[in-house]
Amino acid sequence: MEKYTLFEGIVAPLDRANVDTDLIIPKQFLKSIKRTGFGPNLFDELRYLDEGQPGQDCAGRPINTDFVLNKPRYKNAGILLARRNFGCGSSREHAPWALTDFGFRTVLAPSFADIFFNNSFKNGLLPIVLEEHIIDQLFAEVEANEGYKLTIDLANQIIIKAGGEQIPFEVDPFRKHCLLEGLDDIGLTLQDADTIKEYEAQRRSDAPWLFDAIK
Repeated sequence: MEKYTLFEGIVAPLDRANVDTDLIIPKQFLKSIKRTGFGPNLFDELRYLDEGQPGQDCAGRPINTDFVLNKPRYKNAGILLARRNFGCGSSREHAPWALTDFGFRTVLAPSFADIFFNNSFKNGLLPIVLEEHIIDQLFAEVEANEGYKLTIDLANQIIIKAGGEQIPFEVDPFRKHCLLEGLDDIGLTLQDADTIKEYEAQRRSDAPWLFDAIK
């Protein structure tokens, strides 16, 4: 998993509450357990004017020019600004996969659905909870300033505006450590690889008959 330390990105505003995981990545695209390849179908129902199918070339599909991610000013956005209860609905891990594959590293919202919130940290996506009045202010600033950027300093737990104003945020220390070090669940396990190998070798020595069937 890619480390998350200091990230600067254009902010794209998605001004709607209760965005569920089926809207983030529709069910028909859940055909793979790889973490890549979902970006073209992120918010598929909103981005395109037709109903997409798995494996379809998105480059040839009619786009919804009114949707925020199709507007030139938000091209290459890396921070998504959202409303309350973002990521509700089913528990599909494909939702953070699609967001990160598109290029997002951070989502800012007043609240998140619990499972999406947990899945995000495990996939290199930083969900930041901010008070609603701060989110409202950010929506207004993004709308008023084309190319609006924020810098996310995870180590110091602050969001830095272009003018230097700082917004502090909270994050669980363990999850922060994992993001800073680029550790998903597999990476955490591999930190103890030597201990695991020692245990397996000792177990094979103590009870060799258990391993005869798997030779």
